Amino acid sequence: MIENPVPWPNGAKCAAAFTFDIDTDSFLHLRFGAAMPDKVAATSWVRYDEIAVPRILAIFREYGLKQTFFYPAWCMERYPHLVDAILKGGHEIAHHGYIHEELNKLPGRDAEAEWIGRGVEVIERMTGRRPTGFRAPTYQFSRHTASILAETGFLYDASLMDDDVPSLYQTDRGQVIGLPSHWALDDWPQYVCNSDVGYNLNIRSPREASETFMAEFEAAHRHGGMWISIWHPWVSARLARAEALRGMIETMLARGDVWLAPMEEIAGHTKRLMDRGDWQPRRVRLPYYDGPLPAHEVPPQEG
Repeated sequence: MIENPVPWPNGAKCAAAFTFDIDTDSFLHLRFGAAMPDKVAATSWVRYDEIAVPRILAIFREYGLKQTFFYPAWCMERYPHLVDAILKGGHEIAHHGYIHEELNKLPGRDAEAEWIGRGVEVIERMTGRRPTGFRAPTYQFSRHTASILAETGFLYDASLMDDDVPSLYQTDRGQVIGLPSHWALDDWPQYVCNSDVGYNLNIRSPREASETFMAEFEAAHRHGGMWISIWHPWVSARLARAEALRGMIETMLARGDVWLAPMEEIAGHTKRLMDRGDWQPRRVRLPYYDGPLPAHEVPPQEG
């Protein structure tokens, strides 16, 4: 079903990554502003990261895994002890906005480039190296984002949902490797129910959520694809959910032919294949549109 499967390292049948977005309370400040001091219950919900991140790190340490943590820079400055623990475990820290701002709601390209640059500066200062990867907060990728990432020197982006294997996003300022995923591999629709933030979804049991994630994994494994899951520690490292996550890791490792790797390594492997001419990704020109459709192509809509 995948017409252009990737030759993964050591004959692996698929690449897989458990990626974590460490948003903590960043997005609550954007949502609530001056009311934030009175949002104590919502803050306690996301501040569970202080329990959840060490728990996730312990699971990865148990299985000898190195994975990728997408971090808003504001959260890194606010909770440096969690950053230190992630770095001590040898994991990758990638860019996830400054304070989880939605890029396509910023006032223009200059503002977006400024906030992305500000996050780069924090990550470089706190980790000792520039980030190579990026995921737009809430996947809110603007018409400018890809060109800013290329211009800034990012190796890869993990915001979009355009393929089952790596893509190459081409812009007028350069190119960046795309490592796509999709909503079925995000824990948010499985587990999040919080009226304070406007999400009143039906909470799935860890068994039901695992079935969704693993159905996607089995298909990627059969067809030589890529399985990139998106987790939020304060959501998915609660006890029963963490047990389910550990079970998924054990299942994948037991196969013996799954490449579980940080995103930076997956992107690096993709780039080496491209450079050697051993495999080429699908080229995607971004942005898809520079502006709205002309009025004569859009019928009037009522209601």
